[in-house]
Amino acid sequence: MAVMTYAEAAVLAVAHEMEADANVVVLGEDVGRGGIFGQYKGLQARFGTDRVVDTPISEAAILGAGVGMALAGLRPVVEMRVVDFALCAMDEIANQAAKNRFMFGGQGRVPMVVRMPIGIWDASAAQHSQSLESWFAHLPGVVVVCPATPQDNYSLLRAALASGDPVVYMEHKTLWGVSGEVDPASTAKLGEARVVRPGRDVTIVSWSKQVQACEQACDELASHGIAAELVDLRSIWPWDRATVLGSCARTRHLLVVHEAVQAAGFGAEIAATVAETVGCKVRRLGAPRIPVGYAPVLEAQSRVAAPDIAAAARGLLA
Repeated sequence: MAVMTYAEAAVLAVAHEMEADANVVVLGEDVGRGGIFGQYKGLQARFGTDRVVDTPISEAAILGAGVGMALAGLRPVVEMRVVDFALCAMDEIANQAAKNRFMFGGQGRVPMVVRMPIGIWDASAAQHSQSLESWFAHLPGVVVVCPATPQDNYSLLRAALASGDPVVYMEHKTLWGVSGEVDPASTAKLGEARVVRPGRDVTIVSWSKQVQACEQACDELASHGIAAELVDLRSIWPWDRATVLGSCARTRHLLVVHEAVQAAGFGAEIAATVAETVGCKVRRLGAPRIPVGYAPVLEAQSRVAAPDIAAAARGLLA
């Protein structure tokens, strides 16, 4: 076990896969200097410019090249810098990467990991602060992953590279400096949730950075005698129905919390599935349907904070 940051865990995961397989390559803007968050630090010096490739500023070209590399037998890690910029390359992922295996009867595979950092980036305003995981969950043919801890960023990134399918890998823009223990021998399975803390009264499901706020809310609820079970979904698609449904069957209450806009967020899919299957009380908690503001007072309106979560849980139990 070693203590490292979320970014350092990502570097370790990519380095491990590059060392094990010469077909693993990295491409994107700024990757040669380590990436804007340090998530590729030292990799170009270690593996060379042929395997850690700096690209022009064209997201469509970067992702299109990644699809071609994957179809030709490589396993590319494609850096989009932030999910907001990936919108310039939607055709390449939605109509090429996601559909190739289906349209050609499995003759082509796109074993590609597209890193699209999500979430509110402090004082970065509306075009750099979006959480769009539900867009990609709606897209057949891709896997969607949202790691919340350094350990998961290590283990899930390795699992994503090994999956053989296109993976939309969504790290939170403000988690890079968060530290935690990482066991390089630990593995993770895509589509398997993590029970952060057990509880009997209410199930809280979340992912990515919002798990931290949920942990704080659980502490507040515990001070009032409410034992919340917190589930970190980790993979948005496939998502761990068995763990979520099992927890809800016991607690009979579900609160889904995400940083993304609440309207049409992935929490709606979870809430509907639980309501249809278990029949317990459900509630969603997400951001209002507004662009994220630049001014701190406006940015705060888009945040779902621990007191909001605790209040929503208490309201659900009332």
